[in-house]
Amino acid sequence: MFNRTIIGDLLKWSKEKDRKPLVLRGARQTGKTTIVKLFSQYFKQYVYLNLEKEEDRNIFDTSGTIQETLEAIFYLKEADRHGGKTLLFIDEIQNSPKAVALLRYFYEEAKDLYVIAAGSLLESLIDRTISFPVGRVDYLPVRPCSFDEFLSALEETKSLDIVQEAYVPYYAHAKLNKLFWQFTVLGGMPEVIEDFLEYRDYNRLKRIYERLIISYQDDVEKYARNDTMARVIHYIIGSAFRYAGSRITFEKFGDSPYRSREMGEAFRVLEKAMLLQLVYPVTKVRLPLEEKLRMSPKLLMLDTGMVNHSAGLQKELILSRQIDQVFKGRIAEHIAGQELLVRMPSVRSKLNFWVPKNINAQAEVDYVCPWKDMVIPIEVKSGTTGRLRSLHRFVDEAPHDWAVRVYSGKFRVEDAKTIQGKKFKLINVPFYLTGQMDKVLQDNIG
Repeated sequence: MFNRTIIGDLLKWSKEKDRKPLVLRGARQTGKTTIVKLFSQYFKQYVYLNLEKEEDRNIFDTSGTIQETLEAIFYLKEADRHGGKTLLFIDEIQNSPKAVALLRYFYEEAKDLYVIAAGSLLESLIDRTISFPVGRVDYLPVRPCSFDEFLSALEETKSLDIVQEAYVPYYAHAKLNKLFWQFTVLGGMPEVIEDFLEYRDYNRLKRIYERLIISYQDDVEKYARNDTMARVIHYIIGSAFRYAGSRITFEKFGDSPYRSREMGEAFRVLEKAMLLQLVYPVTKVRLPLEEKLRMSPKLLMLDTGMVNHSAGLQKELILSRQIDQVFKGRIAEHIAGQELLVRMPSVRSKLNFWVPKNINAQAEVDYVCPWKDMVIPIEVKSGTTGRLRSLHRFVDEAPHDWAVRVYSGKFRVEDAKTIQGKKFKLINVPFYLTGQMDKVLQDNIG
């Protein structure tokens, strides 16, 4: 087990005066159970319930009041109800609607307990079969590991310090580029990282990626509300990784026979399950941003390593070591998006990209980032400043003069000029600092 930055968020939650039960939301195998186990070291007692097990599920299904349920939990788990600071973790809670309903009573009648719940399929069931107690629980997303966490797992302490400071001495750039390339090849799934740390064998990882994808496909019946949706979801999970980083249409997606309505519904179920994100365009250069849901979205999958495996790109990445040259630059854009998303603390967090209002104009900025009262354009490119035509168009329309390019070069801020002649500041950010975008913007824009 290696440290996850979400532990800091859990510590903040544990110190809140009006603390509510916390629901961890995330796809299967992103490390929810391990994270809570790591967090348990800060408690005198740790009580773990897995509601996939009948004996644990029966505690909720056969008990009456919250007090009777608590008595049963502490008795059957051989814990002391008054034994000091206690963390209660209810895993796979979606298997018991009664357990979900009781969360509000943990908040109202057992405030001394620190209660965390999680479930791999929770997100797809919330609206259909389970009613969460509104206003009585908080949520926190669990995503694949970030580059920071990858460095921590590698025990690259000095490299981690440099990255988090977002000020990189010249002698560290080549090594950090190499480490980020390795992170891009592997992705952020905890099991993949742990296996690679032990064996350093890329070939061994194929079976892990394949097992992860099959496990998601095996869950289809739990995601789907009918046989047709099950078939569509199964098709998406098996094929969508190959379209990561590109704009998609729902109508006959991936050369399938499925129509827009059923494909769109299935995609939204998988988005709720946090297996993917539909990144929709915006056309404004000012806040508030408004997603254009009638326009085709870009597809961001759960993890770049799984994309590499499914699209057969790992060998090319390993040989080239140039992430911005592989898959027409889509892998570079995908890993940048994954890093930008990790820094967002809410389960409702969304990424967006920008296109002009004129639908005939050929321009597209990879991502936009709300920053204070501005919208900052972020382009993932390897080319020279003069080739950033879409970025220039955004800057020409924007009421400010800042822009970001993510690339494989060194960090620098340069004076630039759009094709139309507007002067602006271009912040050139190495890939390995993408996850520090907030600090980069704060240090340079204020």
